Amino acid sequence: MNPEVRAYRCHSPIAFLVFNRPETTQKVFAEIAKARPHKLLVVADGPRRDRPGETDRCAEVRRIINGVDWDCEVLTNYAEENMGCAHRVSSGIDWVFENVDESIFLEDDCLPDPSFFRYCDEMLKRFRNDDRIMAISGDNFQFGSRPSNYSYYYSRYVHIWGWASWRRAWKFYDIRMARWPDVKKDGWLLDLFENKRDARYWEDVFEQAYHGKTGTWDYQWLFACWLQSGLSVIPSVNLVSNIGFGAGATHTGSGGGKFAAMATQTMTFPMANPPAIIRDSIADDNTNRLFFRTSRLSPMKRFVRQFFG
Repeated sequence: MNPEVRAYRCHSPIAFLVFNRPETTQKVFAEIAKARPHKLLVVADGPRRDRPGETDRCAEVRRIINGVDWDCEVLTNYAEENMGCAHRVSSGIDWVFENVDESIFLEDDCLPDPSFFRYCDEMLKRFRNDDRIMAISGDNFQFGSRPSNYSYYYSRYVHIWGWASWRRAWKFYDIRMARWPDVKKDGWLLDLFENKRDARYWEDVFEQAYHGKTGTWDYQWLFACWLQSGLSVIPSVNLVSNIGFGAGATHTGSGGGKFAAMATQTMTFPMANPPAIIRDSIADDNTNRLFFRTSRLSPMKRFVRQFFG
């Protein structure tokens, strides 16, 4: 490990989204502690009363946060009753952006490489006032198929296993997706993809999200970003590993295949910036093929089948 990366102190606020898994929470918290952010905002859902032992596990998770032993302002937003993933996470992010203008976000099963924090710091600063960029993602699902001479690329997809954004972008978020019926009727997705197969796929996904059948918050975020013709920044190496697949997971209960506990790499600094803000359509096609559309074993496909039947 590069000593400069290990010693780096994160300048941006970090929002930590937690629930009932002390084992993974402790691992992610340990990486946050190494980064020593000046401000830590913690969002926690409450226990489900019909789940034996969950009250104790939630309490154990919250005790982990008491382990902050560096100079840090800690703000907490703890739900006493279970709100569910969709409303707890979305309302928690609302609360974060009521307190700060920009933030890094980590869930309790998203284990970052130490260089993730400096990467987010630099990207948040670089694109702070650029409305074309809606989010900074920490994941890369190219599996080496799209090598690059640059440190990151631009994508239509927003990966949220470790990400960052600004209040200026989140203000467009609407968990109700009130504009969906109108844009669906206007054939917006076909205009976006110029591909009937992909348009049908995402129409089905957004239709289910609009009717509250997905139980999650992130499709609505993707919808908001696409309505603004927004792009995300994707690192050219994977910086975050999802260690939450398996028993106890809310939406990643299956094995996860090659997406589970993906290896991470360290970002090299100083970063090499692309010379123009142009979407990498080839990388996006790879992501669409590998992660979303065609693989019967992809985590997104299993998620859709789990909730939609």
